[in-house]
Amino acid sequence: MAEDDAIAHRLLFLLMLFVLSTAPVVCRHHSRRSTGSPGTTTLDVSAGLAQALRAVSFVPTAHLSTHNLSAAGEAISISLHSRDFLPSSGGHRHADYRELTLARLRRDAARVRAITARAALAVGGVAAADLKPVAEEKFLQSTAAETIEGPVVSGTSQGSGEYFSRVSLGSPARPLYMVLDTGSDVSWIQCLPCEDCYQQSDPVYDASASSSSAPISCDSSQCRALEVSACRNSTPTGDGSCLYQVSYGDGSYTVGEFITETLTLGGSEPVSGVAVGCGHDNEGLFVGAAGLLALGGGPLSFPSQISARSFSYCLVDRDSPGSSTLDLSTDAASPSSGAFAVTAPLIRNRQLETYYYVGLSGISVGGQMLSIPPSTFAVDDRGAGGVIIDSGTAITRLPSSAYESLREAFRAGTSSLPPASAFSLFDTCFDLSSRTSVQVPTVGFHFPGNRELSLPAKNYLIPVDGAGTYCLAFAPTSAPLSIIGNVQQQGTRVGFDLNNYSVGFTANKC
Repeated sequence: MAEDDAIAHRLLFLLMLFVLSTAPVVCRHHSRRSTGSPGTTTLDVSAGLAQALRAVSFVPTAHLSTHNLSAAGEAISISLHSRDFLPSSGGHRHADYRELTLARLRRDAARVRAITARAALAVGGVAAADLKPVAEEKFLQSTAAETIEGPVVSGTSQGSGEYFSRVSLGSPARPLYMVLDTGSDVSWIQCLPCEDCYQQSDPVYDASASSSSAPISCDSSQCRALEVSACRNSTPTGDGSCLYQVSYGDGSYTVGEFITETLTLGGSEPVSGVAVGCGHDNEGLFVGAAGLLALGGGPLSFPSQISARSFSYCLVDRDSPGSSTLDLSTDAASPSSGAFAVTAPLIRNRQLETYYYVGLSGISVGGQMLSIPPSTFAVDDRGAGGVIIDSGTAITRLPSSAYESLREAFRAGTSSLPPASAFSLFDTCFDLSSRTSVQVPTVGFHFPGNRELSLPAKNYLIPVDGAGTYCLAFAPTSAPLSIIGNVQQQGTRVGFDLNNYSVGFTANKC
């Protein structure tokens, strides 16, 4: 009998090993997961507050810490920095962390309004006249344009982005700070002569001093790909030069000549013939950077123009002065899906090619799936709805019903924490001023194929005032479109396989 019991125990042990070896792979960010409960993780309150206070006191210089970058074969790698550490000749700093947070949320709200407005326009839910850009009248007067091609609004969805890098333009090459934005398709820089230029860290670019600068003609495919364009100096016997306008939902805009120029990123070889806007009239929320490098999915974005097969980025914490990298590859061999711990399908939305839509199947809190119908995150037949990954939006937006499910589950798992008053768009906040660390429910994004991206606690419970108030960093939207923002992406390598149209996530790969 004893021998039979021993055999039974060995069989049970082998069965357990088999079950564990065949369990689905889950990408877990190691944020000191609690050993007491599989549905909780530890938030390091003290570390978050210390970093927040350093962010307010940090004084940017012209020399930021960067990765040691190299270009191998057909790969390009450049350093990324948080927007709030961009050197500015004005030297403006926020008085405290609460003011910094409110400024970020104001920018974020403007960007989200713009994204949802463009999405509604694309599926016929908004009249073009309702989105008339601020700069349109000035654009028409200054260019003496005969016709405007395409819809009235250009780039309404885009906003100014939250991460930047050092990019060199022209021949000889001139290094400039540029915002990098996955929600934009048109790259542009401020150019002399300036009719109206905002303050930037570098001298304003002079295209006339570059031997590689050339105007784009109005009949070119590049000019025709613009949503708003016009011709200057057109004649019956010859085509004129292309003029562009990009307007943003926060009232920012850029207007000028559309040119080709040579760009150099990191240690890569110069890339010639890149279409960029040379803006002579620029206003808005771009203070510090010289312009914007567009990384969206449209035909004019930088990845599209260089025929990139893949690109990836890792976003450092927005309170950190450190750097991470953006990597682009034009190699014919697609990146292996095995390079990422979690992969998900990218979904094509022909109505909005700029954005990267991802197949999201659900969300879990505390290890339990929320009761959210799959249709909540789906793109419908008109192109409405769906989920986009955006580097320029900070706070993840979810349809109200999905957000309420997440909020109630999170509140139920944090009932022992002292509550705090609502803060701006955040309605779930806690007073953690007397704590050094706390246990909070895990939050995970789920994708087809039983794949989960489990977020670290600091990516969804964030400080807002530097005094110990932490808030749940999700927000509801009345629009059908969901947005996965950069707070939730921090510390994760996000890779876009443009050959196989998939996106991958790997924790701690900055």
